[in-house]
Amino acid sequence: MIPNKLKSYFLFSREHRSGIFLLIAILVIFQILIFTVNFTNLFQNESADDFTSSQWLAIQHEIDSLKKVTEEKKYEIKPFNPNFITDYKGYVLGISVEELNRLQAFRNQGKYVNSAKEFQQVTQVSDEVLNKISPYFKFPDWVKNKNNSKEGKHSFFENKKAKVIVKKDINLASKEDLMAVYGIGDKISDIILKEKDKFGMFASLEQLQFVWGVSPEAYEDLQKRFFIGENLELKKININSSNTKTLAAFPYFNYAFAKEIVTYRSMHGEIKKIEDLTKINNCPQEKLKLIALYLEFN
Repeated sequence: MIPNKLKSYFLFSREHRSGIFLLIAILVIFQILIFTVNFTNLFQNESADDFTSSQWLAIQHEIDSLKKVTEEKKYEIKPFNPNFITDYKGYVLGISVEELNRLQAFRNQGKYVNSAKEFQQVTQVSDEVLNKISPYFKFPDWVKNKNNSKEGKHSFFENKKAKVIVKKDINLASKEDLMAVYGIGDKISDIILKEKDKFGMFASLEQLQFVWGVSPEAYEDLQKRFFIGENLELKKININSSNTKTLAAFPYFNYAFAKEIVTYRSMHGEIKKIEDLTKINNCPQEKLKLIALYLEFN
């Protein structure tokens, strides 16, 4: 039998029972939420979303900055000869591959365009593109000064035959002398002069074939305008006594080949003739004939 005092604790009014049931219901709901909802992931996702948003904002800001720089940095067109447009330059100028191919096919016939109108006839570029680039066309002086006579309408090579060309020593040629060659402008003439300085002087006109920017047509014209003087004082390299550093400084050698030469000498003795270089790794065989002009074997 339950004592009366203890029994009093189990006697509830209607209000008490309602409160108890409500409390139990809240506890049950709370327990269900605990087991069904992952609050940790929820907060992590929110943080991840915030982090991802900040990342995207930073990337978008960088993209906008790059776009702004690209818009501000426009390709600067400098005067050029339209007969010698590279694929990259054509792309920048808005000339299509098909239009460049038409120009190349025309050039392969040994012909040159000598006016903006002729350039458009050959390439079939639009008036919009032509008006944009034609002010920068740079033709040789004879094209600018030609008259309307029948003789003036001859091609460059036909016109050139009528002129008497006085050959000059290539080692004494000035920048202006080189720029008189069709296809050699301000930049290429500087490159040729710098190449000559590397060797001290040219020993053969064939060296011009290996100069960057000299086209086959320009090389052909160079042969007709220049020669190699007889009294050459070439600065020669002794292939058997020079060290690696000296050999590597020679324009047609590099450090790897120079080191191979020194190794070969230590194993096989002196190099007696130019053909011996072909036995050494990394030998630039296509330039062997020219290399021989600058070497001593004693």
